[in-house]
Amino acid sequence: MFRLWGKEFKNNHLLKDIVICEDDPSASRTKKVFHAVTQICMTFDLAEPIWLESNIKEFQRRDKTRFTQDNFIETIDFDYLEIHVIEE
Repeated sequence: MFRLWGKEFKNNHLLKDIVICEDDPSASRTKKVFHAVTQICMTFDLAEPIWLESNIKEFQRRDKTRFTQDNFIETIDFDYLEIHVIEE
């Protein structure tokens, strides 16, 4: 089972969090991540973030990354959205 934890922070305080579970064994890891991010954004009523090169490298290295205002087209009312793979 693949689980991705999405957390919204403002002033170093957790505002919202959700864990998305993906059970499809035929899907690639990349598809699972993108699908989970889509689910997180739908739940939090956000536009999907743009993956910058720094996000990709950090996610590949640590299974975790943060999306700040630079990753969103619309203005956000929090400091960052963090995603973290907690189970594969």
